[in-house]
Amino acid sequence: MSRIWIYAAFASIVMASVLLTACRQSELERGETIFRENCAVCHGENGEGQPDWHIPLPSGVLPAPPLNGDGHTWHHGDGTLYRTVDIGGSIFESPDVPKFRSGMPPFGKKLTPEEIVVVINYVKSLWGDKMSRGLVISEAQTLVSEEDPFPEAGR
Repeated sequence: MSRIWIYAAFASIVMASVLLTACRQSELERGETIFRENCAVCHGENGEGQPDWHIPLPSGVLPAPPLNGDGHTWHHGDGTLYRTVDIGGSIFESPDVPKFRSGMPPFGKKLTPEEIVVVINYVKSLWGDKMSRGLVISEAQTLVSEEDPFPEAGR
């Protein structure tokens, strides 16, 4: 009788692991779909960003940066990334830096809070094991996110 219980428990653990993996994969696939439908037009199909993304255009607006780990996105916590998608890049504009203008539009009225989180998690999956200054960028971003987490509405 106890062997049957052990086998049943083991089978349950294996099934739970398979289901979690499947859910995670489908979440990434959903994030990729949202990315391709909303973000890729500016940030590129693979999150490569626009050429010379760090040099303002004649209008003063910065081109879309890479989101694949080659830019600065990973420097920001989940909360900042969420707010950027939700209300747009204007959150970084300031009278103290009058020459900085972001071209990032707000998506908060188009995407649900959950969709914003899913697309951000997809973007983070593009980073892989990339490193910068001796740090694995995904690990560095996780640390920053401890102080700047996703808002409760986005969870």
